[in-house]
Amino acid sequence: MRIFNNVNIPRNYKRSALAIGNFDGIHKGHQKVFRRTKRFANKKKIKFGVLTFTPLPIMFFNKKIKNFRLVSERRKFELFEKYGVDFIINIRFNKNFSETSAEKFIKKIIHKKINPQFLFISNNFKFGRKRKGDIRLLKKYNNECNYRLLNVPSFKYKGKIVSSTRIRKSIQNGKIHLANKLLSRTWFVEGIVNRGKKLGRKLGYRTCNIRLKDYILPKLGIYVVKVMIGNKRKIYGGVAYLGLRPTFNGKEIFLETYIFGIKKNLYQKSLRVYFIKLIRGDKKFKNRDKLIKQMNKDVIIAKKGLKANLVLWARKILIYPKLHFQWGQTYPTKSQKY
Repeated sequence: MRIFNNVNIPRNYKRSALAIGNFDGIHKGHQKVFRRTKRFANKKKIKFGVLTFTPLPIMFFNKKIKNFRLVSERRKFELFEKYGVDFIINIRFNKNFSETSAEKFIKKIIHKKINPQFLFISNNFKFGRKRKGDIRLLKKYNNECNYRLLNVPSFKYKGKIVSSTRIRKSIQNGKIHLANKLLSRTWFVEGIVNRGKKLGRKLGYRTCNIRLKDYILPKLGIYVVKVMIGNKRKIYGGVAYLGLRPTFNGKEIFLETYIFGIKKNLYQKSLRVYFIKLIRGDKKFKNRDKLIKQMNKDVIIAKKGLKANLVLWARKILIYPKLHFQWGQTYPTKSQKY
């Protein structure tokens, strides 16, 4: 799989089957788009490409939004490869690009630069300045810009459309089981273990602290989790706390994970924490003893909850990330035009 960081792609990547979107999470709806696009590409014996954006447009326009992503960009690209994508056009969403009108996006970028044979988009895809571009506008330029538009009907679960927004809300509300169902895999976050105040150790539980960076924040509370350390095969059970440590008047949100069977120092190690189930919400306790008593109960409940299956994606890529990416050109500078 090849990655281009601007729209100046080689001729042999043009006249492709191209899917366009943010594709945050690569959920069941996205997977439907990819399957349809891949099927057409195979039938026509052409390449299957994806046009996507970084950062996510909403994070560019609203700088106050820090926690939003369902999956990191690296993992998103790995998922693209899993679903048979031959190449990615990863457009830098900056001020210059944000001012591109919908018509210019179609004529100057899609037609003149990428020149796909087939375009695949979901029903709710919007693009261009002020999000004025949609399916109807793309259909209008079908003949003029020499592509065939194929919009893919939304995938529904229990009568409701599966979308990244729906999954984010599920995670924020602690409905992890639903989020995992819509993703078709167990949702996880990754981070490096940082040195903390060692509060967990003082309470009898040695925890690993990581910051969630730009991941969507789940509901604050205690979770049943499974954990992978670095690129090792072994999967550990655990219980994780996401919150402000209100009992100790904390002011910063951390993810603190107590990993069953691990007693060694994991500072600066990479952790992948899979969320299985919310046990309870965050709570301020009157004193340390009451907190410890509740923590002991949480651990017992978490161990019972570990019977749930962990659904991994692209296992070989996930555990042994021997990526087949070939990086194309660099991001365009401010002076470059699309």
